[in-house]
Amino acid sequence: MNQLIKNFLKEEKERKRLYDFHKQERELKDDYPILVGVDEAGRGPLAGPVYAACVCLPTGIFINGLNDSKKMSEEKRNLIATEIKEQALFYTYGYSSVKEIDNLNILNATMLAMSRAMAKCPVVPDYCLVDGNLLPEAMNCNGKAVVKGDLLMPSIAAASILAKTKRDEIMTFIHKTVPEYAFDKHKGYGTKAHYEALEAYGQSLFHRETFLKRFKQK
Repeated sequence: MNQLIKNFLKEEKERKRLYDFHKQERELKDDYPILVGVDEAGRGPLAGPVYAACVCLPTGIFINGLNDSKKMSEEKRNLIATEIKEQALFYTYGYSSVKEIDNLNILNATMLAMSRAMAKCPVVPDYCLVDGNLLPEAMNCNGKAVVKGDLLMPSIAAASILAKTKRDEIMTFIHKTVPEYAFDKHKGYGTKAHYEALEAYGQSLFHRETFLKRFKQK
């Protein structure tokens, strides 16, 4: 089988995957034309904000490779993020700061970041799909929570990718202020190198106090 045929079959397989992937959203859009997906990035790290993105994708537009952000390399994620921004009807971001995470707890701070992203929509959505099992209290539209939504709903998958790439961008920027922690590498997650930096330098103002309690008890 020559390479041309292999490429064609690969493209057809991806096209079918995307068509099936969009099925539930296509049906929802019959009743809710302005449908958005919302997801977050950064619930688990020891440092940095938690980010959320809200994305409205047009009907009939398939973005090759669109999937859960955790299932792709950083390079691929950045490429797909660029295409999402080009194709989306609109997209917005919201975040909660380290201080808000410590004061509110990570769950409430995440819900706040999602609410802030939704509040920035240029129009009020008809329906909102939120990754997880909870909906933000401050939602301004109908919607539902979708467990593992980034694997089931294209709009949530797109929001997952934009939230992740935006937060990575912010952590890379923060790295310039405190390069000793190498935030550009691990983005604030609890890697061996990050814990070693905490041992050597202590915590920075970008670290989450409530996430470091166990570390301090060692």
